[in-house]
Amino acid sequence: MSVQESQDSQGPQERRGPQGSPEAAPDTPGRPDAPDPLEAASAATRSLQGLSTELTARVPQLLEAMRSVGTGLELHSTLDRICETAAELADARYAAIGVVDTEGRGLSDFVTYGVSPETTRRIGHRPDGKRGLLGALISHPDTVRLADLTKDPRSAGFPPHHPPMRTFLGVPIRVQGEIFGNLYLAEKNGGGQFNDYDVHMVRVLATEAGIAIGNARLYEAATQRERWIDGSVAVTTALLSGGDADDALAVVAEQARHLADSAAGIVMLPAEDGGMEIVAVSAENPATSLGLVIPAESPVVARLLEGEPVFVDDAASDPRMISRLTSQYGACMMLPLQSGGRVLGALVTPRARGKRPFTEAERTLATQFASQAALALMMAEAQRDRERLAVFEDRDRIARDLHDLVIQRLFATGMMLEGAQRRSIVPEVRDGVGKAVDELDVTIQEIRTAIFALQQGPAEAPSGLRTRVLREINMAAVPLGFKPAHRFLGPIDAVVGELVGKNLIAALREALSNAFRHADAGRIEVVLDSTVTLADGRPGVRLEVADDGVGIAEGGRRSGLRNLRRRAESLGGSSSYGPGIGENGGGTTLVWEAPL
Repeated sequence: MSVQESQDSQGPQERRGPQGSPEAAPDTPGRPDAPDPLEAASAATRSLQGLSTELTARVPQLLEAMRSVGTGLELHSTLDRICETAAELADARYAAIGVVDTEGRGLSDFVTYGVSPETTRRIGHRPDGKRGLLGALISHPDTVRLADLTKDPRSAGFPPHHPPMRTFLGVPIRVQGEIFGNLYLAEKNGGGQFNDYDVHMVRVLATEAGIAIGNARLYEAATQRERWIDGSVAVTTALLSGGDADDALAVVAEQARHLADSAAGIVMLPAEDGGMEIVAVSAENPATSLGLVIPAESPVVARLLEGEPVFVDDAASDPRMISRLTSQYGACMMLPLQSGGRVLGALVTPRARGKRPFTEAERTLATQFASQAALALMMAEAQRDRERLAVFEDRDRIARDLHDLVIQRLFATGMMLEGAQRRSIVPEVRDGVGKAVDELDVTIQEIRTAIFALQQGPAEAPSGLRTRVLREINMAAVPLGFKPAHRFLGPIDAVVGELVGKNLIAALREALSNAFRHADAGRIEVVLDSTVTLADGRPGVRLEVADDGVGIAEGGRRSGLRNLRRRAESLGGSSSYGPGIGENGGGTTLVWEAPL
């Protein structure tokens, strides 16, 4: 049911019974001596004594209605049940509950009974309760009974497609002494008016409804808190599992989206230019926003980097939101991921336009979730630093062993072979020994290159893309046991930008890592081509990493491939895989490409 708001927001000065006699005004809400709900229910029930036989006969019906209202703990189903029970109890065609918002200025929810879904859809927007008769009942939550609500000066009529209504009964619902909302009944069946008996019955039912709603609220709050705690545990487990960092951030985004019931979950990390980059997205179409950098000039970014949360009611119209993505969103929470005074990033959970705003409880729970996620991020970062340190120490040891033992032995072996070559009188033997010596020289050079790569720290990485690719190939040669072949096409360093180059190196590292861990390959070929034309006609760069290994197993993990695809799509490119370079297409060829 919906009642169109009126321009007149004055509360009722007087109420009249079915014959026009004034009714006594009920207790004023919010008074210090406002009755307890249980006492009010008892008093209302006691007041039935001494009344007419008709009212006494309806007591069993009232008790059954109270029993029905008290069953179940889910809030919205409880409201539906109250509406239906009230309509049956007062023999009304329509019933509704208007839930007052936290500020007490309008309605945050409107639950109806008797109006078909098709009619509700045709009516369109639900009433906001800020004007008219519904607004007056919010400002002055008293019992109101009208023989013809269309003649009331506070009413301004109905919206198009609204069913006709005349007789009306409105009763406030109090939960723990505070106004929760109002129970509305309209159109008494049989054409009559709501009488004193109906008022008494509905008042008692409203008191029981207040108790049931209070229990449902407590249950909903406990359930919601439990869900957020479970989500925090899932995020902590994902971040500390030692898996890929991108996958862990994706878990944060997915959990936040699910828990906040939002249209998207977005994780942003500080960018090099001072803004914030979107690094993980959980949404219907994540590729459109992944990799987007929100500039440092954004007022929202400035507050987030200072560790302050930002809440907006409508992201599409808020002047602080300067990103092109905000046009499709309404209410939005933007929470800093901070721990120990350090801001690691931000978590954004926007809802679609027209959806309800976030409650104070949801904001508190989301803020706590963000703090827990930030702590887990810091712990995961410390864990990765320890693992990285262990890798560097192991690299130093391997480099020393290669230099002090392997190269010296190879050099000594080469000297011995050269001596044998000079003493040999058989030409074929001299030629064979000479080739072996040459191979040893090449091997020594490759080992020295590997030693250089092992001893080179991340801060010492050269800036040229071609050199960085060679460095990754040389570093991969150590665990692989052989050096992957490589080929460059086009002016790589001149045409590939920094953003594309950074993602390309990450894709190459991921592909070589997959080949080492899963492919069991004996041969790997790397081709980097900056002269290709993409499917949409744009110039691009293409990375191909092919091996002769076992290929990609059916049902195996795809996290590495998802990471590659996500990086490519964030740049407007793509990633795919196909047959390898082994016999009969054995192995895998990974193709990663992005526009220049």
